[in-house]
Amino acid sequence: MSARRLIVAAATSIVLASMPANAQTEGQAQGQRQGYWWYEAPRPKPEERAEPDGLVKPVIPPMAELATWTPPKIRKLIEEQRDYAATVLTVDAVADFWRLQDFARRKARAFAGVTQIAMLQHPELNSKSANPMVGDARSELGAQKDAIRRSYLRAHAGEFALVMFSRSTCGYCRVQWPIIQRFQEEMGWQVTLMDVDKRPDVSQRFGVEITPTTMIIRRGSQQRMVIASGVEAYPNLAQMAYQAVRLLRGDIRPEQFMTGPGEDAGFFDALGNGPVSATDPRALGGDLVDASTGQKP
Repeated sequence: MSARRLIVAAATSIVLASMPANAQTEGQAQGQRQGYWWYEAPRPKPEERAEPDGLVKPVIPPMAELATWTPPKIRKLIEEQRDYAATVLTVDAVADFWRLQDFARRKARAFAGVTQIAMLQHPELNSKSANPMVGDARSELGAQKDAIRRSYLRAHAGEFALVMFSRSTCGYCRVQWPIIQRFQEEMGWQVTLMDVDKRPDVSQRFGVEITPTTMIIRRGSQQRMVIASGVEAYPNLAQMAYQAVRLLRGDIRPEQFMTGPGEDAGFFDALGNGPVSATDPRALGGDLVDASTGQKP
């Protein structure tokens, strides 16, 4: 073999021997193990996505189809058309928005009309039977409620007392105290005026920071309840006292605190048709139970 052939063969061997070493070195630098005849496919280009705030014209379906949509879906379309119209500010876009608004208005009016029919056919769902709007009827109903409230509070006058916390420098206290005295005269309750400046220990014990504060205390127990912070008119004070006594005695649950005299089991009684909360003892695991027996119906 000639010298030239030997040189070419040696050079070829050196090149072939160096190729896998270089490939392995490059692959290892990338944290990968690659073969002798490796090939790295080009990475795909990321897809171009439309910007979330891009301007898109909403598609408004025919009104006959729109009538089958649910209110949340209609509301979303109205909002999209409003934003589109406010962006392009063309007559057609704005008119389309108000057409959708007109559709929603007509749908609401239709719902109100059907509601009136439902109230006539199901008077138990209508508040007019429990809260008449006619002047003479309202006066008669108010008198009945006052009589029920007064009778109840007088019946429990020996069980509860009223305490008003005040300060000598409190001008509002001088306004509230005559109202408390009127309550005493009409309901026959014991009332006490407590000066928190002279008895700071009492103020801390009952957590009173504002004067005047009016509190109901149940005799012979730790039960008490604030019924007024600041000046309160007599009708409101009497009503709050009525509700507080009923709650403290267990005649009502907290959910029924807004139930007025004579409204038990009626339209304004939150529990008139059964429990409405998971903490009600008549509801166990979502199933109604008889409060007296604890058994499921």
